[in-house]
Amino acid sequence: MCSICGILDFKTPAAIDRTVIENMGKTMVHRGPDQDGLFINDVVALQHNRLSIMDPKNGLQPMTRTYEGKSYTIIYNGEIYNTPELRLDILSKGIVLETTCDTEVVLYMYILYKEECASKLNGIFAFAVYDTDKVYLCRDRFGVKPFFYSLKDDSFIFGSEIKALLAHPNVEPVIDKKGLWQLLFLSPMKLCGTGIFKDVQEIPPATHGYFNKDGLTLEKYWTLKAKPFTGTAEDAIEETKIILTDAIKTQLVSDVPLCTFLSGGIDSSIISSVASREYKQKGEILSTFSFEYLGNKENFKDTLFQPEADDLYARYLADYLGTNHTVLTATTPKIIEYLTEATRSRDLPGMADIDSSLLFYCREVKKTHTVALSGECADEIFGGYPWFYRPEMLHSEFYPWIYDPFKRVSLFKEGLINSKEAYEYLSAEYLKDLSTFDRLDDDSEIMLQSRKATYLSTRYFMTSLLERKDRMSMASGVEVRVPFSDHRVLEYVYNVPWEIKFAGDVEKSLLRQAMHEYLPDKILNRKKSPYPKTHDPVYEQKVIAILKDRLNDKSSILSEILNMTQFEDFLASSNQTWFGQLMSRPQLVSWLIQLDYWFTELNVTIE
Repeated sequence: MCSICGILDFKTPAAIDRTVIENMGKTMVHRGPDQDGLFINDVVALQHNRLSIMDPKNGLQPMTRTYEGKSYTIIYNGEIYNTPELRLDILSKGIVLETTCDTEVVLYMYILYKEECASKLNGIFAFAVYDTDKVYLCRDRFGVKPFFYSLKDDSFIFGSEIKALLAHPNVEPVIDKKGLWQLLFLSPMKLCGTGIFKDVQEIPPATHGYFNKDGLTLEKYWTLKAKPFTGTAEDAIEETKIILTDAIKTQLVSDVPLCTFLSGGIDSSIISSVASREYKQKGEILSTFSFEYLGNKENFKDTLFQPEADDLYARYLADYLGTNHTVLTATTPKIIEYLTEATRSRDLPGMADIDSSLLFYCREVKKTHTVALSGECADEIFGGYPWFYRPEMLHSEFYPWIYDPFKRVSLFKEGLINSKEAYEYLSAEYLKDLSTFDRLDDDSEIMLQSRKATYLSTRYFMTSLLERKDRMSMASGVEVRVPFSDHRVLEYVYNVPWEIKFAGDVEKSLLRQAMHEYLPDKILNRKKSPYPKTHDPVYEQKVIAILKDRLNDKSSILSEILNMTQFEDFLASSNQTWFGQLMSRPQLVSWLIQLDYWFTELNVTIE
């Protein structure tokens, strides 16, 4: 994995500044600590930081190739999992490839097929190709790899992370009311295509286009389509197994050490089991890592979303599979210490200790491994969340995982937010977006509910989790692959009847049946449990103390924006549920610490 950034301007040569593009690149060295490169002329400046995964010696970027007398230059961040098939296609055209890395494959796919190349790629990617009088821009189907940009006068400024854009003198850390509304109502999620900051957008998932002298044009190259299902339940089980096992196996290719994240839940267990079998066939042992918080065994409290702890299940499956297993334990001081660094890595307030602990874990994993496979995206595709099977959660005008939209924002001054206007705006965006999910005329009510929940989950919930995984892992120089995000899986499962996906009233029943041969019953029948959070009461005590100290500091914006009466009531309340499945009171206090740090460190202003 890597970072990309660039400045494009076909009208004003003076806009292409070597010092500026170099400074932009320096902000993202963590994403590519192995190598860096720069391509610059009068109209484009392209910078790349590289984390070497495939063909470390020859895959340097920016990469330029000449075909039929014309030169093309690419900067690319990603992994293409159908590279072997694409190589054969390229070779059949008489082209001689100079490397074994997928960067060259992506470049030639563009050279040969232009914008049609996007639909031929199976993987996670964000890239730009300089093509004489234009630059082609492309992002993967689910937005696993980031692609932010800003249009300033005649310049197109872009980068893998927002911090790169903010290093450009024309991009300022300003948020307007729409950005603020997203931050306070939706965070850690945001509206598709936005970057929270004013004048910062992102190329949406499954979108590509060109920038040239006439400006920017973007369009979708892939959408999720509803199709009739004509098979049986047995057909669905078998086809799911075939597609998913292929997705996992194709993502095991690496020239550097690879491991899996193993929580003991069904999703990561499936990936670890398939990977372990593949490794054993080669006479190798797979390395697995599980994550725990110091003190959680003594202080764990079950909830609707997290009915039981993970640790024993992860150890059990590692022993069952015979993997080289390591348990990484985060201490309370460490996850508090990493709260601000996680904010800096994400460029936004995120998921509190859910982010900071992952950052800690990735730093530990990096000591021995550079590539990891993780279980994100299965819940969004196979129906692992309550709103899939609780219709009342979808029968509202707001995002189903936010039970009370006004609860968190009640902590802030009404004059700052204008909560009624904010809610109406975000609700309108939600309903407009929801109206676009693809369906069939003869879909049953329960199938419509399944499609709606899948669309919402993959468009928002999954995107947020993938963003978190990318930023925390890449801040550590670790590439994390997510096999469940293979678009073939979603394309197929989207059209399987809900009665099959939820057979026996069991969440993710289709996934369990399809992969039953890979797991012991103890894991196969386990109820969903999300990424863990700390239950140590000391954590809550310490973050409250930190937040109170910040409230007494004149440099903090919190005293200006918080409704102190509501805030004091919040601290005194015994109610622990404040924002969905992950944000109970300790996490919300930690999020406020992140919010304060973000405003201060980035010198953010509200317009």
